[in-house]
Amino acid sequence: MTTPLADLGAHSTALEVVDGIDLTGRTVVVTGGASGIGIETARALASADASVTIATRDLAAAERAAADVVGTTGNTQVRGAHLDLTDLDSVDAFVAAWEGPLDVLVNNAGVMDTPHRTTKHGWELQLATNHLGHFALTLGLHDALADADAARVVVVSSSGHGSSPVVLDDLMFERRAYDPGLAYGQSKTANVLFAVELTRRWADEGITADALMPGGIWTGLQKHWDPSHLEDLKRQTAGSGVVKTPEQGAATSVLLAVHPEVVGSGGRYFEDCHEAEVVDQIVDGVHGVRAYALDPDAARALWDRSVELLAEAGHPVR
Repeated sequence: MTTPLADLGAHSTALEVVDGIDLTGRTVVVTGGASGIGIETARALASADASVTIATRDLAAAERAAADVVGTTGNTQVRGAHLDLTDLDSVDAFVAAWEGPLDVLVNNAGVMDTPHRTTKHGWELQLATNHLGHFALTLGLHDALADADAARVVVVSSSGHGSSPVVLDDLMFERRAYDPGLAYGQSKTANVLFAVELTRRWADEGITADALMPGGIWTGLQKHWDPSHLEDLKRQTAGSGVVKTPEQGAATSVLLAVHPEVVGSGGRYFEDCHEAEVVDQIVDGVHGVRAYALDPDAARALWDRSVELLAEAGHPVR
């Protein structure tokens, strides 16, 4: 029996969410699934007998993660694949190699607070990785998603979206002084807006998307933080109940991917296995969603600009 949504919350694990759910015959892609909440998302979905592809920039790491998941679940339908979200040629190659329907796409990979860098397409690194690469991937996999039954796109965002809306007339910080936190916040707002507009455009084809905040989790995502500051935060939050394990952090991703009480919804933002409240400011640095992240006009404008950027990079949407 599936765990009721009302019984799930901040401390639920991904395995608890998927308990009682049979995903035999379902196909899943998890980007950035070699570690952290990504591998725990893959593990939970594989434990329910889904066929899972772990797609990362480091193929060897993806294959190690796949072997780990096979070893803990007994599901041999788990594989690693190469995918560099900052390189549209890599995205195109992944799409071209995909065969058959795709039931669930978990856009999990991400970078955070990086120094100012641009990709070969001239895109700011955080927006390129967190939004534009996933945008190109999802559009490329549209037909595979449409061929599935009630396909789901799960977009891992963050409460960090509260630091910045999408600044459409200066996405790449060409006129603003670069700020790592603002760039991260913009990319995470873009994640939510993507789920909003994807659902508007594709729901009639049976494809819906929701975004989520996984929670406060110590993973490799914080590698660009000052080490002493990071250690101070870890000491301050130890035993507070605020920080989640990766298994708990993956719970909302898994919920949005397969839970029967959520599948079919779209254009929403979740946290702690429940839809978040719209707030004026993010509460305690973790909870709530800003209204600008759910704005349908902003979502439509971002989609259109993202299509233009792909075309300018020589990868027009087909």
